[in-house]
Amino acid sequence: MESFPDQEFSFSDWDYFSFLLLRPVLAILFTLSLLFFGWFLAWKLVLVHVPLVQEIFGLRKKLVKPKPAGRRRITQFYNRINAQNPLE
Repeated sequence: MESFPDQEFSFSDWDYFSFLLLRPVLAILFTLSLLFFGWFLAWKLVLVHVPLVQEIFGLRKKLVKPKPAGRRRITQFYNRINAQNPLE
């Protein structure tokens, strides 16, 4: 094969920049964007509905139930005993 001096291939500065810096950075950004997009979809579609995740991230407000009126049964029991047997 003959080699012609006109057709020798040499890298320009742009080729080095693209090969050594730009392409790896773009590959990393593409990978991270896929990871974040997957996490976003999982969060919106599944994780928001899991009660444990809701509790950890404070997404669900705990409902405060009013305490029932007859909840003092033990106190009433001891008060009745003391009323029947007063200590002198």
